[in-house]
Amino acid sequence: MFIGHFAIGFGAKRFAPAVSLGTLFLACQFADLLWPMLVIAGIEQVAVRPGATVVTPLEFISYPFSHSLIAGAAWGLLFAWVYTWLRRTRPSVGVVLAFVVVSHWVLDALSHGPDMPILIGGSQRVGLGLWNSYAATILVEGLIFGAGLAMYVRSTRAVDRAGVATLWTLVALLLVVYAANLFGPPPPSGLAAAGGALAMWLLVAWGYWIDRHRRPA
Repeated sequence: MFIGHFAIGFGAKRFAPAVSLGTLFLACQFADLLWPMLVIAGIEQVAVRPGATVVTPLEFISYPFSHSLIAGAAWGLLFAWVYTWLRRTRPSVGVVLAFVVVSHWVLDALSHGPDMPILIGGSQRVGLGLWNSYAATILVEGLIFGAGLAMYVRSTRAVDRAGVATLWTLVALLLVVYAANLFGPPPPSGLAAAGGALAMWLLVAWGYWIDRHRRPA
């Protein structure tokens, strides 16, 4: 998934209004922010194989440290602990952040083929294969994105014009990138795909920018 993950970040604002949208984006996309660095370092592997699924040509050969369920749970607990310790906030906020981190595995297990690892060193992999259908992928992910975005809009208000412009410009950008991923040409290599994924950090920064101009409703 792509916009579906950001939907979780948007929606989580309702349950943790004091947490910046940038931090929520960092949490919901933690696995995909870590993954390209591990691929570039040679620790995890991905290849381009057209036809791997209908939606994406990427074949995820090995990514246990970023995308296994047990690693996701560990990263979620660490993320929550660091945030609550640094910000001296209540544990319930940490619980929300931990769930947001782990949600990445849940949504990927829904969309991927059977390539989502359970354990770091185990061979068992799962995946419901939503990506085997364009129509189902767009419908399900679109509904998730719409719901998450609606929760964010109802939970916050713009304090100036930038609070409106930055939000809806980001939404438009996410949809354009999503369409490009669905219908554009495949990347030339797995390494190139990982390098392009590093641009996701700009979307995290954009989330912080948005929240500088919006307040909890």
